[in-house]
Amino acid sequence: MEWSFLAAEELSAALRAGEVTSVELTDEAIARIECDDQVINAICVPDFDRARAAARGADQARARGEDRPLFGIPVTVKESYNIAGLPTTWGMPPHRNYVPAEDAVQVSRLKAAGAVVLGKTNVGHGDQRNSQYR
Repeated sequence: MEWSFLAAEELSAALRAGEVTSVELTDEAIARIECDDQVINAICVPDFDRARAAARGADQARARGEDRPLFGIPVTVKESYNIAGLPTTWGMPPHRNYVPAEDAVQVSRLKAAGAVVLGKTNVGHGDQRNSQYR
């Protein structure tokens, strides 16, 4: 089954039913990104190693009976939100060396809900509509 186009609710149900693992969902999402992103330039800051580790952790925790609302579901966040250890530029090249030490509140909440963060998606210069900055 191709999981990439299902809603989070459907993915959550499939995970809970044991139809798929978080590692499988994460690997499929990463493969799709690696295949398509050269053309669409959506993922400007990938974080695949940590995503795979988080997916393994989610699968292990689920096997112990743990559950959370977004447990094991791969997501991305806009580049304008801080993720500890990853650059945040708000789409402005002069900020490319800014690397926050902690997650934005929104990212912390996603992670607390069990989401697997694949990386950051592009924003235009200054968070405008254009996508000129790569």
